[in-house]
Amino acid sequence: MPPEESNALAKETSPYLLQHANNPVRWYPWSETALKKARDEDKPILLSVGYSACHWCHVMAHESFEDPETAEIMNQHFVNIKVDREERPDLDKIYQTAHQLLTQRPGGWPLTMFLAPDNHTPFFGGTYFPKDRRYGMRSFKEILKWVAEVHRERKTDISKQNVSLLEAMRSTEPEPSGAEIIRQPLNQAFKSLKAAYDPRFGGFGGAPKFPHPTNIERLLRHFAATVSAGEAETEAVQMAANSLMMMAHGGLYDHLGGGFCRYSVDQFWMIPHFEKMLYDNGPLLTLYSEAWQLCGEPFFEQVARETAAWVIREMQSPEGGYYSTLDADSEGEEGKFYVWTPDEVKALLDEDEHRAFSARYGLDGEPNFEGKAWHLHTFKDWAQVAEAAGVDEARARELVSSAKPKLFQVRSKRVWPARDEKILTSWNGLMVKGMATAARVFGDDAYLDSAERALEFLRSKLWRDGRLWVSYKDGRAKYAAYLDDYAFLLDALLCLLQCRWRSQDLSFATELADLVLAHFEDKAGGGFFFTADDSEALFHRTKPMSDDALPAGNGIAAYALGRLGHLLGETRYLDAAASAIRAGWQGLERMPHAHNALLLAVEEHLDPPQTVVIRGQGKTLERWQARCLSAYAPRRFSVAIPSSERSLPGMLKQRAAREDIVAYACEGHVCKAPVTEFEGLEAALKPLEAQVKVVAS
Repeated sequence: MPPEESNALAKETSPYLLQHANNPVRWYPWSETALKKARDEDKPILLSVGYSACHWCHVMAHESFEDPETAEIMNQHFVNIKVDREERPDLDKIYQTAHQLLTQRPGGWPLTMFLAPDNHTPFFGGTYFPKDRRYGMRSFKEILKWVAEVHRERKTDISKQNVSLLEAMRSTEPEPSGAEIIRQPLNQAFKSLKAAYDPRFGGFGGAPKFPHPTNIERLLRHFAATVSAGEAETEAVQMAANSLMMMAHGGLYDHLGGGFCRYSVDQFWMIPHFEKMLYDNGPLLTLYSEAWQLCGEPFFEQVARETAAWVIREMQSPEGGYYSTLDADSEGEEGKFYVWTPDEVKALLDEDEHRAFSARYGLDGEPNFEGKAWHLHTFKDWAQVAEAAGVDEARARELVSSAKPKLFQVRSKRVWPARDEKILTSWNGLMVKGMATAARVFGDDAYLDSAERALEFLRSKLWRDGRLWVSYKDGRAKYAAYLDDYAFLLDALLCLLQCRWRSQDLSFATELADLVLAHFEDKAGGGFFFTADDSEALFHRTKPMSDDALPAGNGIAAYALGRLGHLLGETRYLDAAASAIRAGWQGLERMPHAHNALLLAVEEHLDPPQTVVIRGQGKTLERWQARCLSAYAPRRFSVAIPSSERSLPGMLKQRAAREDIVAYACEGHVCKAPVTEFEGLEAALKPLEAQVKVVAS
């Protein structure tokens, strides 16, 4: 392609789009320019959706998009549009759903869809297509020529299919329901998760195996609920704790640097797909912190702290926002940054360290990565490590602990995987919540400082004219925000308010809540659309209720609105939360375990949160709030408001300060008498708290 025809992606900020800026393919971003070109020239749109850390996206790019012969076919017959699914989840969601309906197979990335030029309805699609015939698949060039021919010669058939697809898309959306909100989906979700649980290796299902944080959160909350009901379901917490233990002992976890990879390619948590995503690590940081609070297992604290340290060290920008991903590949090879040979390790450690470290992480056995290298995975428990090293267990732990920094320092000098440095509001919301939870549980100001810096970045760079934006990079904020951006950030703000009170954060939370109701709520059918009422009109407007890689925005919105509604006594928020639950009720009845975020709202609709408002000052206020936050009580929402605070909104006006200290505790609309003695606070808190010891693997 001559330089004057170089593609339009060079003007973008997305690292993924910029990866394709020099392709011979005449790529466009999703824009009116590209859509108009397709209409004017009556060319179908080739829509390619991916993200910067996607391994198979890179493979297809190298095989096909960098190939001049393939590019010539694409340029001749199609208007080619590249989309970063992390910037445009609205497009990704509708075309992933369309792919599943057209092919009757789950989607993924890269997503390759062919759209009608007039209304952008897809008529054919797939994911990865090989350059040449293999894997039982036609080559991408064959696909391109066939699709171009179909569009030329069978437009009537395509139009008929598009009508059917649109009807099918509409049928996937939730329908209004007047159903009574009952406990059955909560109980059924536990049974379904129990059936899918892998009792040997933890987690759910087989390979590839994902961490599924919402599943584990549901098990922990199910246990807490049964404790409060006087019939503790210890199997739920055992499944959750074992899953967390096995994931963190496995290769999914970075034993030198902290943080989790995207998923395991095997059922054993042995070898991961090496990309590290912010949206996995935020919820996992929350989970490991709360699991330590519940179980007291030291390994959970270690994993939480190492993960938080990794985020602050490697994923937090100097301006405060959190970056998106670390790539799986470095130097063109997946996992090269992370794996070792025994000789490398032996050269870096003294003899005692080497014996203990090799026993702990399997370097004294057969290679576990592509038959030639070792990826760290816990192979022996501490008693076995001690025996192999000829020392006691305490010394074995010391030797492994002293070995890790030596290896980490050398690894840090390798060629690093690429980092996607765009900052996404929704994913930052998940990590702000993770950091705030770690700060609340461990009392560590470094985590609170990290969360507050990220929040200030979002407010200064991604909050404009009273609305949120999706993505920030290279000084530019892009795209009007989606439901997830508002819901996840609202949830994060409520978590931060428990760590420390700032009236401006409560004001921000109410602004976000009001915007959700004004621009996303389906007033007729209940629930919330993924896109705002003034967003770009696409061929379908989704209202997603089930979780996928992220918790469902409808679930988190309903959950956070419910909590804010109880704190302020604001019935608009409570009514909207209940309406969202009813809108998703059919899905909750069919597959409750696929709607764990929405089940948070169901649980707190049936058993409203215990809202504790403490008014006081100084060390006494800190002591009372520390007691409220000291135990695992997931249905508790506690804020400590200094006596000096005036002009509080809503029902908080009635939570008046007294001479010394006072706590107001309510469950739903039922409030206890104000408490001014610490013993009275203790009595109010105990019934909702859960604690248990589990057997550590």
